[in-house]
Amino acid sequence: MDNELVLVIDFGGQYNQLIARRVREHNIYCEVISYKTPVSEIKSRNPKGIIFTGGPNSVYLETSPKMSKEIFEIGVPILGICYGAQFLVYGLDGVIGKANENAAAEFGRTECEFNTDSPVFDGLRTRSVVWMSHNDYIEKLPEGFKAAGHSIKCPYAAIENREKKFYGVQFHPEVNHTEQGKEILGNFLYKVCGCKGDWTMESYAKTAIAQIREKVGSGKVLLALSGGVDSSVACALLSKAVGKQLTCVFVDHGFMRKNEGDEVEAAFKDWDINFIRVDASNRFIGKLEGVSDPETKRKTIGEEFIRVFEEEAKKIGRVDYLVQGTIYPDVIESGLGDAAVIKSHHNVGGLPDYVDFKEIIEPLRLLFKDEVRKLGAELGLADYLVWRQPFPGPGLAIRIIGEITREKLRILQDADLIFREEIANAGLDRSINQYFAVLTNMRSVGVMGDGRTYDYTLALRGVTTTDFMTADFARIPYEVLEKASVRIVNEVKNINRVVYDITSKPPATIEWE
Repeated sequence: MDNELVLVIDFGGQYNQLIARRVREHNIYCEVISYKTPVSEIKSRNPKGIIFTGGPNSVYLETSPKMSKEIFEIGVPILGICYGAQFLVYGLDGVIGKANENAAAEFGRTECEFNTDSPVFDGLRTRSVVWMSHNDYIEKLPEGFKAAGHSIKCPYAAIENREKKFYGVQFHPEVNHTEQGKEILGNFLYKVCGCKGDWTMESYAKTAIAQIREKVGSGKVLLALSGGVDSSVACALLSKAVGKQLTCVFVDHGFMRKNEGDEVEAAFKDWDINFIRVDASNRFIGKLEGVSDPETKRKTIGEEFIRVFEEEAKKIGRVDYLVQGTIYPDVIESGLGDAAVIKSHHNVGGLPDYVDFKEIIEPLRLLFKDEVRKLGAELGLADYLVWRQPFPGPGLAIRIIGEITREKLRILQDADLIFREEIANAGLDRSINQYFAVLTNMRSVGVMGDGRTYDYTLALRGVTTTDFMTADFARIPYEVLEKASVRIVNEVKNINRVVYDITSKPPATIEWE
């Protein structure tokens, strides 16, 4: 890859992904690497700049993560954030102290004053709110450094050594709570590192297509297509690269949203690929007859999916390459250095042994979710697939509480479609990160047409989130909820009550099952 590179060196901070995303939002390519990475390897990659992340440790403790002082001698601009700023000071023979009566710990919203003569604060307001989170503080600066910002409790909220192009901030510019954080990072990237901003999805697509063609040659490629954003974009990219050498197997388990199986098939019918749609709905519904436990539902569907995929793959014959829709958060969450393993990354979990492939192709492994969507748009993928709502693998099976029947599935598909239509009609489909309907197993008394009813209660769910690890319930306007509710009880037979879920995650999860 010939793009400019900024390296984010992870010291165990909780915002390492977010820092990388913020850098890429400035059209600059970056990667997150461990602090254990050899300095020689870092230097060989010729980065335009380096960012040290935060971390939960005290830098003066022997067990805390540190790098060789050689990192300060490679002639690359450095920005230290929180723990990263303290490591910058400590590594250059400054002093880091424990919070005391002279310099107290700071957490959360804090007002700072900046020296706007500093390149990283150029053009910013002199005073603004930042997000602090530190127990330690910079007690004595290394030689050649001076203060570039302060708060009431923190005399060195920002520091600089302009000659060496070393900068540090005690706060977190990458979080939204820091009012001018985007501008601070932008100043470091463009005014200190001299970046031009050459990271675009157009250039990425061209490079990725060329690399795939070179790797695959005349080989055959197989992709399990779910219709989700990641697999759909991977399919579009491989189609541009190798055309008919790609076979996509779309297993329709019958728990898709209304018309969604047809939409997925229609989206790829004109692509230069071998597209196989397997209608296994009867098979899956039969397997779940009498099953009400959510974990059993998930495991049954997951296992059956593999069995169907096995059967279809046998019909294709020898496959040289398998496509995996891995994206960059999967790589990071597998754990870097001493960072916590959030989710172990398995290249091909549970795939059958008989698929004899040379290599796994992961064309999206460098991209965040928002970049995957941009790439999909760049490749001409249908808009409704690019912006498809996050959808669990088991589909509507885990949005029907209790036992699944064809009648319940019909009810939920119809109601969910109405809710999604009204969200789109209100122009909220891009601002609410996930929204859907849940058919509860509860019935209640109602009245329709002067007659008594005893029908199902439908729950509506909408959340806003940046990472899906935590989420807040979406403040959907009452008039939008009212329109959806009126339509659902009038147009969908067997529903007489609609409720809205106002629980955040935690304590709830986003899905009900």
